[in-house]
Amino acid sequence: MSRSYRKPYRLKKKKPIYKKPFLWLVVLFLLVTSGIVYLFFFFSFFQIKNIQISGNKEVAGENLTNIINNNINKKILFFPTKSIFLAGLSDAKKEILSDFPAIESVRAKKKFPNGLNFEITERIGMAVWCKEEKCFLIDKNGIIFQEDSNNNALAKIKVSIAPEAKFGQEVLKKEELDKILKINSKLKELKIFIQEIFIFSEERINVKTSGNWEIYFASEEDIDWQLTKLKMVLEKEIPPEKRGNLEYIELRFGNLASYKFRISDESPL
Repeated sequence: MSRSYRKPYRLKKKKPIYKKPFLWLVVLFLLVTSGIVYLFFFFSFFQIKNIQISGNKEVAGENLTNIINNNINKKILFFPTKSIFLAGLSDAKKEILSDFPAIESVRAKKKFPNGLNFEITERIGMAVWCKEEKCFLIDKNGIIFQEDSNNNALAKIKVSIAPEAKFGQEVLKKEELDKILKINSKLKELKIFIQEIFIFSEERINVKTSGNWEIYFASEEDIDWQLTKLKMVLEKEIPPEKRGNLEYIELRFGNLASYKFRISDESPL
């Protein structure tokens, strides 16, 4: 008679958790990750310590530094950091441009391991733009950026109708401003000084000279040709000694440069 035998059942002993390879892989991963986080975000070597600002003259460097610091101070899990890797320079640039209309542009770059460079370009007043009794400086792009401080060296532009304008906004198209600046420059060469420039519409520019006579330009026509006509008529027909009673010179039409004196018998047909 045969007998069958069954192996006795033995319970396997469980390995302690600290002996499991997976656990140590997790621990190793957490240690490496923590080390990387600390290195890049909290290690003092990469904490911003040096902020260099250049190009600013009208805007105080302290005000700019405060804005930059507000944008680079961060927190990770309630821990403060000024890591150069977390510095969002675009937000700082936007805030600077928003708070200071006198600044035209900002260039910012990181200087590793712990520095920032900000290059400021401020607007330069090219003319004075006036609406009613309020006057402002405008830059080369026709943007107003600060109130006028009675700058008599710049051309004063007056407008009859214009919407409310805020600092940092365009109040005059660059093309129109370029024409006005060209007129102003050419008249200075001719020893004629501008008192005011009136813009009544997109088609007409009236220039009032310091001699209390006016010049009428067509803004949509060739300004160079109109200035050439002006020079010719002044040299050939209206020398300085005759300009005391001059009322206006008309340059808007064709090849003509007509003019009128206040005394009727001196007025040519």
